[in-house]
Amino acid sequence: MTMLETPATTFNEAELQQKAKDHLWMAMARQSVMESGAGVPIIVRGEGHHIWDSKGKKYFDGLSGLFVVNVGHGRRRLAEAAAKQAEELAFFPTWSYAHPTAIELADRLAAEAPGDLNRVFFSSGGGEANETAFKLAKYFWKLQGRGTKHKVISRFIAYHGTPQGALAITGIPGMKEMFEPVTPGGFRVPNTNYYRADEAGFTGSSPEAFGLWAANRIEEMIEFEGPETVAAVFLEPVQNSGGCFPPPPGYFQRVREICDKYDVLLVADEVITGFGRIGNTFASTTYDFVPDMITCAKGMTSGYSPAGATIVNERIYEPFKHGDTTFYHGYTWGGHPVSSAVALENLDIMAEEKLNERVRENSPIFRATLEKLMDLPIVGDVRGDGYFFGIELVKDKATKETFTDDESERLLRGFLSKALFDAGLYCRADDRGDPVVQLAPPLTIGPAEFDEIEGILRSVLTEAWSRL
Repeated sequence: MTMLETPATTFNEAELQQKAKDHLWMAMARQSVMESGAGVPIIVRGEGHHIWDSKGKKYFDGLSGLFVVNVGHGRRRLAEAAAKQAEELAFFPTWSYAHPTAIELADRLAAEAPGDLNRVFFSSGGGEANETAFKLAKYFWKLQGRGTKHKVISRFIAYHGTPQGALAITGIPGMKEMFEPVTPGGFRVPNTNYYRADEAGFTGSSPEAFGLWAANRIEEMIEFEGPETVAAVFLEPVQNSGGCFPPPPGYFQRVREICDKYDVLLVADEVITGFGRIGNTFASTTYDFVPDMITCAKGMTSGYSPAGATIVNERIYEPFKHGDTTFYHGYTWGGHPVSSAVALENLDIMAEEKLNERVRENSPIFRATLEKLMDLPIVGDVRGDGYFFGIELVKDKATKETFTDDESERLLRGFLSKALFDAGLYCRADDRGDPVVQLAPPLTIGPAEFDEIEGILRSVLTEAWSRL
Protein backbone atom coordinates (compact mmCIF):
# COMPACT_ATOMS: atom_id res chain seq x y z
CA MET A 1 0.00 0.00 0.00
CA THR A 2 1.24 3.45 -0.89
CA MET A 3 1.87 5.62 2.12
CA LEU A 4 2.41 9.34 2.39
CA GLU A 5 6.07 10.18 2.50
CA THR A 6 6.00 12.34 5.59
CA PRO A 7 9.45 13.44 6.69
CA ALA A 8 10.26 13.46 10.36
CA THR A 9 9.57 16.86 11.86
CA THR A 10 11.14 18.31 14.96
CA PHE A 11 8.62 19.62 17.47
CA ASN A 12 9.20 21.89 20.40
CA GLU A 13 7.81 19.59 23.08
CA ALA A 14 7.81 22.13 25.92
CA GLU A 15 6.08 24.75 23.79
CA LEU A 16 3.37 22.35 22.61
CA GLN A 17 2.72 21.11 26.16
CA GLN A 18 2.38 24.67 27.43
CA LYS A 19 -0.06 25.61 24.68
CA ALA A 20 -2.06 22.48 25.38
CA LYS A 21 -2.16 23.28 29.09
CA ASP A 22 -3.24 26.86 28.41
CA HIS A 23 -5.89 26.23 25.76
CA LEU A 24 -6.76 22.63 24.85
CA TRP A 25 -9.81 21.00 26.44
CA MET A 26 -9.56 17.28 25.66
CA ALA A 27 -12.57 15.02 25.17
CA MET A 28 -13.42 12.35 27.77
CA ALA A 29 -10.27 13.21 29.70
CA ARG A 30 -9.23 14.58 33.06
CA GLN A 31 -7.88 18.07 32.52
CA SER A 32 -6.07 17.78 35.86
CA VAL A 33 -3.40 15.75 34.05
CA MET A 34 -2.36 18.83 32.09
CA GLU A 35 -2.96 21.21 34.95
CA SER A 36 -0.54 19.17 37.07
CA GLY A 37 2.20 19.82 34.58
CA ALA A 38 2.63 16.13 33.79
CA GLY A 39 1.79 16.73 30.16
CA VAL A 40 -0.01 14.49 27.69
CA PRO A 41 1.17 12.34 24.77
CA ILE A 42 1.19 14.41 21.58
CA ILE A 43 0.82 12.27 18.46
CA VAL A 44 2.30 13.85 15.35
CA ARG A 45 2.49 11.19 12.63
CA GLY A 46 1.03 7.87 11.50
CA GLU A 47 2.00 5.26 8.95
CA GLY A 48 0.37 1.87 8.49
CA HIS A 49 -0.40 0.51 11.96
CA HIS A 50 2.13 2.76 13.73
CA ILE A 51 2.01 6.25 15.21
CA TRP A 52 4.78 8.54 16.46
CA ASP A 53 4.74 11.08 19.27
CA SER A 54 6.35 14.52 19.34
CA LYS A 55 9.48 13.05 20.94
CA GLY A 56 9.95 10.66 18.02
CA LYS A 57 8.86 7.48 19.84
CA LYS A 58 7.02 4.85 17.78
CA TYR A 59 3.88 2.99 18.94
CA PHE A 60 1.66 0.20 17.63
CA ASP A 61 -1.83 1.62 17.07
CA GLY A 62 -3.88 -1.17 18.59
CA LEU A 63 -7.13 0.81 18.54
CA SER A 64 -7.15 2.29 15.01
CA GLY A 65 -7.15 5.76 16.57
CA LEU A 66 -10.57 5.21 18.14
CA PHE A 67 -12.00 2.26 16.17
CA VAL A 68 -11.59 4.48 13.11
CA VAL A 69 -8.45 4.12 10.95
CA ASN A 70 -9.48 0.77 9.46
CA VAL A 71 -7.21 0.93 6.37
CA GLY A 72 -4.24 2.27 8.32
CA HIS A 73 -2.47 5.60 8.61
CA GLY A 74 -0.72 7.56 5.88
CA ARG A 75 -2.77 6.48 2.85
CA ARG A 76 -1.76 8.74 -0.04
CA ARG A 77 -4.87 7.86 -2.04
CA LEU A 78 -7.20 9.15 0.66
CA ALA A 79 -5.26 12.40 1.05
CA GLU A 80 -5.27 12.89 -2.71
CA ALA A 81 -9.01 12.15 -2.95
CA ALA A 82 -9.66 14.84 -0.35
CA ALA A 83 -7.41 17.37 -2.10
CA LYS A 84 -8.90 16.72 -5.54
CA GLN A 85 -12.46 17.12 -4.29
CA ALA A 86 -11.59 20.27 -2.33
CA GLU A 87 -10.26 21.84 -5.52
CA GLU A 88 -13.45 21.00 -7.45
CA LEU A 89 -16.05 21.67 -4.75
CA ALA A 90 -14.83 22.19 -1.21
CA PHE A 91 -18.28 22.51 0.34
CA PHE A 92 -21.95 22.60 -0.42
CA PRO A 93 -24.78 21.47 1.84
CA THR A 94 -27.28 18.72 1.12
CA TRP A 95 -30.07 20.98 2.33
CA SER A 96 -32.41 20.92 -0.71
CA TYR A 97 -29.37 20.54 -2.97
CA ALA A 98 -27.07 17.68 -3.88
CA HIS A 99 -23.61 17.11 -5.26
CA PRO A 100 -22.02 14.09 -6.98
CA THR A 101 -19.96 12.61 -4.16
CA ALA A 102 -22.87 12.57 -1.68
CA ILE A 103 -25.09 10.97 -4.32
CA GLU A 104 -22.49 8.35 -5.19
CA LEU A 105 -21.78 7.56 -1.54
CA ALA A 106 -25.48 7.18 -0.74
CA ASP A 107 -25.77 4.77 -3.66
CA ARG A 108 -22.72 2.82 -2.49
CA LEU A 109 -23.92 2.54 1.12
CA ALA A 110 -27.39 1.43 0.02
CA ALA A 111 -25.82 -1.27 -2.14
CA GLU A 112 -23.72 -2.52 0.80
CA ALA A 113 -26.52 -2.40 3.39
CA PRO A 114 -28.68 -5.50 3.96
CA GLY A 115 -32.30 -5.86 2.87
CA ASP A 116 -34.10 -2.76 1.65
CA LEU A 117 -32.10 -0.23 3.66
CA ASN A 118 -31.91 2.09 0.68
CA ARG A 119 -32.17 5.65 2.01
CA VAL A 120 -29.16 7.46 3.46
CA PHE A 121 -29.28 10.53 5.72
CA PHE A 122 -25.82 11.99 6.29
CA SER A 123 -24.34 13.47 9.47
CA SER A 124 -20.77 14.18 10.55
CA GLY A 125 -20.35 11.53 13.24
CA GLY A 126 -21.77 8.54 15.07
CA GLY A 127 -23.52 10.38 17.90
CA GLU A 128 -25.30 12.51 15.31
CA ALA A 129 -26.27 9.39 13.37
CA ASN A 130 -27.89 7.92 16.48
CA GLU A 131 -29.54 11.24 17.28
CA THR A 132 -30.96 11.19 13.77
CA ALA A 133 -32.28 7.65 14.18
CA PHE A 134 -33.93 8.50 17.53
CA LYS A 135 -35.71 11.56 16.15
CA LEU A 136 -36.67 9.78 12.96
CA ALA A 137 -38.16 6.84 14.86
CA LYS A 138 -40.37 9.12 16.93
CA TYR A 139 -41.44 11.17 13.91
CA PHE A 140 -42.16 8.06 11.85
CA TRP A 141 -44.63 6.79 14.41
CA LYS A 142 -46.32 10.18 14.67
CA LEU A 143 -46.82 10.12 10.92
CA GLN A 144 -48.53 6.75 11.38
CA GLY A 145 -50.93 8.31 13.89
CA ARG A 146 -49.20 6.47 16.73
CA GLY A 147 -47.51 9.32 18.53
CA THR A 148 -47.44 7.51 21.87
CA LYS A 149 -44.59 5.34 20.51
CA HIS A 150 -41.69 7.45 21.74
CA LYS A 151 -39.63 5.25 24.08
CA VAL A 152 -36.40 3.50 23.16
CA ILE A 153 -34.78 0.38 24.59
CA SER A 154 -31.02 -0.20 24.75
CA ARG A 155 -28.68 -2.35 26.82
CA PHE A 156 -26.84 -1.96 30.09
CA ILE A 157 -23.48 -0.14 29.75
CA ALA A 158 -24.05 0.47 26.02
CA TYR A 159 -22.68 3.72 24.60
CA HIS A 160 -24.56 5.44 21.77
CA GLY A 161 -23.18 8.99 21.82
CA THR A 162 -23.20 12.26 23.73
CA PRO A 163 -25.93 14.46 22.13
CA GLN A 164 -28.94 14.77 24.42
CA GLY A 165 -31.03 12.25 22.51
CA ALA A 166 -28.21 9.76 21.97
CA LEU A 167 -27.25 10.17 25.62
CA ALA A 168 -30.76 9.05 26.60
CA ILE A 169 -30.11 5.81 24.71
CA THR A 170 -26.69 5.34 26.34
CA GLY A 171 -26.80 2.86 29.21
CA ILE A 172 -23.98 4.25 31.36
CA PRO A 173 -25.41 6.19 34.34
CA GLY A 174 -22.08 7.79 35.20
CA MET A 175 -21.92 9.49 31.81
CA LYS A 176 -25.40 11.00 32.20
CA GLU A 177 -25.84 12.07 35.78
CA MET A 178 -24.05 15.42 35.36
CA PHE A 179 -26.38 16.35 32.47
CA GLU A 180 -29.69 15.15 33.85
CA PRO A 181 -32.49 15.49 33.15
CA VAL A 182 -31.69 14.16 29.68
CA THR A 183 -34.22 13.43 26.95
CA PRO A 184 -36.80 11.07 28.50
CA GLY A 185 -37.80 7.68 27.19
CA GLY A 186 -34.69 5.50 27.49
CA PHE A 187 -35.00 2.04 29.09
CA ARG A 188 -32.34 -0.68 29.63
CA VAL A 189 -32.19 -4.43 29.22
CA PRO A 190 -29.35 -6.92 29.87
CA ASN A 191 -26.45 -7.00 27.44
CA THR A 192 -24.85 -10.13 25.97
CA ASN A 193 -21.91 -10.52 28.38
CA TYR A 194 -21.90 -14.32 28.56
CA TYR A 195 -18.91 -14.30 30.92
CA ARG A 196 -21.09 -12.69 33.61
CA ALA A 197 -24.45 -14.08 32.51
CA ASP A 198 -25.14 -15.55 35.96
CA GLU A 199 -24.82 -12.12 37.53
CA ALA A 200 -27.48 -10.84 35.12
CA GLY A 201 -29.90 -13.55 36.27
CA PHE A 202 -29.36 -16.21 33.60
CA THR A 203 -29.41 -19.79 34.93
CA GLY A 204 -28.87 -21.81 31.76
CA SER A 205 -25.75 -23.48 30.45
CA SER A 206 -25.15 -22.57 26.82
CA PRO A 207 -24.51 -19.43 24.73
CA GLU A 208 -27.57 -20.23 22.61
CA ALA A 209 -29.81 -20.39 25.67
CA PHE A 210 -28.29 -17.17 26.98
CA GLY A 211 -28.93 -15.42 23.67
CA LEU A 212 -32.59 -16.43 23.81
CA TRP A 213 -32.82 -15.34 27.44
CA ALA A 214 -31.23 -11.94 26.75
CA ALA A 215 -33.44 -11.31 23.72
CA ASN A 216 -36.54 -12.24 25.71
CA ARG A 217 -35.72 -9.54 28.23
CA ILE A 218 -36.34 -7.06 25.39
CA GLU A 219 -39.79 -8.55 24.86
CA GLU A 220 -40.39 -8.38 28.59
CA MET A 221 -39.49 -4.66 28.64
CA ILE A 222 -41.69 -3.90 25.64
CA GLU A 223 -44.63 -5.62 27.30
CA PHE A 224 -43.96 -3.92 30.63
CA GLU A 225 -43.79 -0.42 29.13
CA GLY A 226 -46.57 -1.15 26.64
CA PRO A 227 -45.96 -1.82 22.92
CA GLU A 228 -47.86 1.34 21.99
CA THR A 229 -45.23 3.42 23.81
CA VAL A 230 -42.04 1.83 22.41
CA ALA A 231 -40.62 3.29 19.20
CA ALA A 232 -37.31 1.49 18.73
CA VAL A 233 -34.64 -0.86 20.08
CA PHE A 234 -31.02 0.30 19.68
CA LEU A 235 -28.35 -2.43 19.67
CA GLU A 236 -24.71 -2.62 18.61
CA PRO A 237 -24.01 -5.91 16.80
CA VAL A 238 -20.97 -6.23 19.08
CA GLN A 239 -21.40 -4.00 22.13
CA ASN A 240 -18.32 -1.87 22.73
CA SER A 241 -18.70 -0.40 26.19
CA GLY A 242 -18.08 -3.02 28.83
CA GLY A 243 -15.56 -4.78 26.63
CA CYS A 244 -16.72 -6.35 23.36
CA PHE A 245 -19.88 -8.38 23.89
CA PRO A 246 -20.62 -10.37 20.71
CA PRO A 247 -24.14 -11.70 20.15
CA PRO A 248 -24.79 -15.33 21.11
CA PRO A 249 -26.05 -17.56 18.27
CA GLY A 250 -29.68 -16.78 17.42
CA TYR A 251 -29.81 -13.58 19.47
CA PHE A 252 -30.51 -11.13 16.67
CA GLN A 253 -32.92 -13.48 14.93
CA ARG A 254 -35.00 -13.59 18.12
CA VAL A 255 -34.74 -9.80 18.58
CA ARG A 256 -35.97 -9.32 15.00
CA GLU A 257 -38.96 -11.59 15.73
CA ILE A 258 -39.79 -9.58 18.86
CA CYS A 259 -39.57 -6.23 17.09
CA ASP A 260 -41.80 -7.49 14.28
CA LYS A 261 -44.30 -8.92 16.75
CA TYR A 262 -44.74 -5.65 18.63
CA ASP A 263 -44.16 -3.29 15.67
CA VAL A 264 -41.01 -1.77 17.11
CA LEU A 265 -38.16 -0.48 14.94
CA LEU A 266 -34.78 -2.21 15.23
CA VAL A 267 -31.74 0.07 14.96
CA ALA A 268 -28.27 -1.42 14.52
CA ASP A 269 -25.65 0.97 15.86
CA GLU A 270 -22.73 0.10 13.57
CA VAL A 271 -20.64 3.17 14.35
CA ILE A 272 -17.82 0.84 15.47
CA THR A 273 -18.73 -2.49 13.86
CA GLY A 274 -19.22 -1.09 10.35
CA PHE A 275 -16.74 -1.07 7.46
CA GLY A 276 -14.86 -4.27 8.03
CA ARG A 277 -14.35 -4.31 11.77
CA ILE A 278 -16.26 -7.62 12.05
CA GLY A 279 -15.49 -8.85 8.53
CA ASN A 280 -18.24 -7.32 6.37
CA THR A 281 -19.16 -3.79 5.41
CA PHE A 282 -21.89 -4.11 8.03
CA ALA A 283 -21.89 -6.56 10.94
CA SER A 284 -25.65 -6.96 10.46
CA THR A 285 -24.66 -9.03 7.43
CA THR A 286 -22.19 -11.03 9.52
CA TYR A 287 -24.88 -11.93 12.05
CA ASP A 288 -27.58 -12.47 9.41
CA PHE A 289 -30.28 -10.01 10.42
CA VAL A 290 -31.86 -7.02 8.73
CA PRO A 291 -32.51 -3.99 10.97
CA ASP A 292 -34.84 -1.13 10.09
CA MET A 293 -32.01 1.39 10.44
CA ILE A 294 -28.22 1.27 10.52
CA THR A 295 -26.19 4.08 12.04
CA CYS A 296 -22.54 4.32 11.01
CA ALA A 297 -19.49 6.61 10.97
CA LYS A 298 -15.84 6.05 12.06
CA GLY A 299 -14.48 3.48 9.56
CA MET A 300 -16.52 4.92 6.68
CA THR A 301 -13.63 7.25 5.87
CA SER A 302 -11.02 5.52 8.05
CA GLY A 303 -10.89 8.84 9.89
CA TYR A 304 -9.34 10.84 7.06
CA SER A 305 -12.38 13.15 7.12
CA PRO A 306 -15.42 13.21 9.45
CA ALA A 307 -18.56 11.44 8.21
CA GLY A 308 -21.62 9.67 9.58
CA ALA A 309 -24.86 8.28 8.19
CA THR A 310 -28.22 6.83 9.12
CA ILE A 311 -29.42 4.26 6.58
CA VAL A 312 -33.14 3.42 6.69
CA ASN A 313 -35.49 1.02 4.98
CA GLU A 314 -38.25 1.86 2.52
CA ARG A 315 -40.98 1.58 5.15
CA ILE A 316 -39.50 4.40 7.21
CA TYR A 317 -38.79 6.54 4.15
CA GLU A 318 -42.21 6.05 2.53
CA PRO A 319 -44.12 8.83 4.40
CA PHE A 320 -41.54 11.38 3.21
CA LYS A 321 -42.01 10.55 -0.48
CA HIS A 322 -45.29 12.44 -0.72
CA GLY A 323 -46.68 15.93 -0.28
CA ASP A 324 -45.05 18.42 2.05
CA THR A 325 -43.86 16.01 4.76
CA THR A 326 -40.35 17.11 5.75
CA PHE A 327 -37.80 15.78 8.24
CA TYR A 328 -36.70 19.06 9.82
CA HIS A 329 -33.32 17.80 10.93
CA GLY A 330 -29.81 18.05 9.54
CA TYR A 331 -26.17 18.98 10.00
CA THR A 332 -24.10 21.52 8.11
CA TRP A 333 -21.37 18.97 7.41
CA GLY A 334 -23.69 16.06 6.58
CA GLY A 335 -22.72 14.62 3.20
CA HIS A 336 -19.72 16.96 2.99
CA PRO A 337 -18.22 16.74 -0.54
CA VAL A 338 -14.68 16.09 0.70
CA SER A 339 -15.75 13.52 3.30
CA SER A 340 -17.92 11.74 0.75
CA ALA A 341 -15.06 11.60 -1.75
CA VAL A 342 -12.76 10.17 0.92
CA ALA A 343 -15.39 7.58 1.93
CA LEU A 344 -15.76 6.40 -1.67
CA GLU A 345 -12.00 6.02 -2.07
CA ASN A 346 -11.79 4.27 1.30
CA LEU A 347 -14.43 1.74 0.24
CA ASP A 348 -12.53 1.18 -3.00
CA ILE A 349 -9.34 0.43 -1.04
CA MET A 350 -11.17 -2.02 1.20
CA ALA A 351 -12.59 -3.84 -1.83
CA GLU A 352 -9.33 -3.91 -3.80
CA GLU A 353 -7.28 -5.18 -0.87
CA LYS A 354 -10.03 -7.59 0.22
CA LEU A 355 -9.86 -6.33 3.79
CA ASN A 356 -13.21 -7.83 4.78
CA GLU A 357 -12.00 -11.22 3.62
CA ARG A 358 -8.72 -10.65 5.46
CA VAL A 359 -10.55 -10.00 8.72
CA ARG A 360 -12.74 -13.09 8.33
CA GLU A 361 -9.71 -15.25 7.58
CA ASN A 362 -7.47 -13.93 10.34
CA SER A 363 -9.98 -13.36 13.15
CA PRO A 364 -9.72 -16.93 14.52
CA ILE A 365 -5.93 -16.57 14.57
CA PHE A 366 -6.20 -13.23 16.38
CA ARG A 367 -8.53 -14.78 18.94
CA ALA A 368 -6.29 -17.80 19.49
CA THR A 369 -3.25 -15.55 19.95
CA LEU A 370 -5.01 -13.40 22.56
CA GLU A 371 -6.38 -16.48 24.32
CA LYS A 372 -2.79 -17.44 25.15
CA LEU A 373 -3.07 -14.68 27.76
CA MET A 374 -5.62 -16.79 29.62
CA ASP A 375 -2.71 -18.44 31.44
CA LEU A 376 -2.16 -15.18 33.32
CA PRO A 377 -3.98 -14.95 36.69
CA ILE A 378 -5.22 -11.43 35.93
CA VAL A 379 -6.99 -12.40 32.67
CA GLY A 380 -10.53 -13.66 33.20
CA ASP A 381 -11.98 -13.59 29.70
CA VAL A 382 -11.08 -12.93 26.07
CA ARG A 383 -14.04 -12.09 23.85
CA GLY A 384 -15.00 -10.34 20.66
CA ASP A 385 -15.14 -10.94 16.94
CA GLY A 386 -13.46 -9.82 13.73
CA TYR A 387 -10.64 -7.43 14.60
CA PHE A 388 -12.42 -6.27 17.76
CA PHE A 389 -11.56 -7.91 21.09
CA GLY A 390 -11.76 -7.23 24.80
CA ILE A 391 -9.68 -8.78 27.58
CA GLU A 392 -11.43 -8.68 30.94
CA LEU A 393 -9.19 -8.37 33.99
CA VAL A 394 -10.09 -10.00 37.29
CA LYS A 395 -8.75 -10.18 40.80
CA ASP A 396 -9.70 -13.84 41.24
CA LYS A 397 -9.90 -16.07 38.17
CA ALA A 398 -11.81 -18.88 39.92
CA THR A 399 -14.59 -16.71 41.31
CA LYS A 400 -14.48 -13.99 38.60
CA GLU A 401 -14.16 -11.44 41.40
CA THR A 402 -13.51 -8.02 39.92
CA PHE A 403 -11.65 -5.06 41.37
CA THR A 404 -12.96 -2.46 43.78
CA ASP A 405 -13.37 1.07 42.42
CA ASP A 406 -10.15 2.09 44.14
CA GLU A 407 -8.25 -0.89 42.77
CA SER A 408 -9.64 -0.26 39.30
CA GLU A 409 -8.54 3.36 39.54
CA ARG A 410 -5.02 2.34 40.49
CA LEU A 411 -4.89 -0.50 37.97
CA LEU A 412 -6.27 1.21 34.87
CA ARG A 413 -5.50 4.89 35.28
CA GLY A 414 -2.66 4.68 37.73
CA PHE A 415 -0.65 2.02 35.94
CA LEU A 416 -2.03 0.04 33.01
CA SER A 417 -2.87 2.70 30.41
CA LYS A 418 0.48 4.43 30.79
CA ALA A 419 2.44 1.18 31.05
CA LEU A 420 0.95 -0.20 27.82
CA PHE A 421 1.67 3.07 26.04
CA ASP A 422 5.22 3.20 27.39
CA ALA A 423 5.69 -0.37 26.17
CA GLY A 424 4.76 0.77 22.67
CA LEU A 425 1.08 -0.24 22.43
CA TYR A 426 -1.73 2.27 22.11
CA CYS A 427 -4.98 0.56 23.09
CA ARG A 428 -7.73 1.19 25.61
CA ALA A 429 -8.05 0.29 29.26
CA ASP A 430 -11.70 0.86 30.11
CA ASP A 431 -13.78 0.51 33.27
CA ARG A 432 -17.23 1.63 32.15
CA GLY A 433 -18.18 -1.94 33.04
CA ASP A 434 -15.74 -4.40 34.56
CA PRO A 435 -12.08 -3.53 33.78
CA VAL A 436 -11.07 -4.50 30.24
CA VAL A 437 -8.33 -3.88 27.72
CA GLN A 438 -9.82 -3.25 24.27
CA LEU A 439 -8.16 -3.92 20.93
CA ALA A 440 -9.31 -2.83 17.48
CA PRO A 441 -6.21 -2.57 15.26
CA PRO A 442 -6.18 -1.57 11.57
CA LEU A 443 -7.61 -4.25 9.30
CA THR A 444 -4.33 -4.47 7.39
CA ILE A 445 -2.39 -6.38 10.06
CA GLY A 446 -1.95 -10.14 10.35
CA PRO A 447 -0.55 -12.97 12.50
CA ALA A 448 2.91 -11.45 12.98
CA GLU A 449 1.34 -8.30 14.42
CA PHE A 450 -1.03 -10.37 16.58
CA ASP A 451 2.04 -11.95 18.18
CA GLU A 452 3.56 -8.52 18.75
CA ILE A 453 0.41 -7.30 20.50
CA GLU A 454 0.24 -10.42 22.65
CA GLY A 455 3.86 -10.05 23.70
CA ILE A 456 3.41 -6.47 24.89
CA LEU A 457 0.19 -7.32 26.71
CA ARG A 458 1.76 -10.33 28.40
CA SER A 459 4.65 -8.29 29.74
CA VAL A 460 2.56 -5.41 31.03
CA LEU A 461 -0.26 -7.54 32.48
CA THR A 462 2.28 -9.70 34.30
CA GLU A 463 3.72 -6.60 35.92
CA ALA A 464 0.23 -5.29 36.72
CA TRP A 465 -0.55 -8.51 38.62
CA SER A 466 2.67 -8.28 40.58
CA ARG A 467 1.80 -4.73 41.61
CA LEU A 468 -1.63 -5.83 42.85
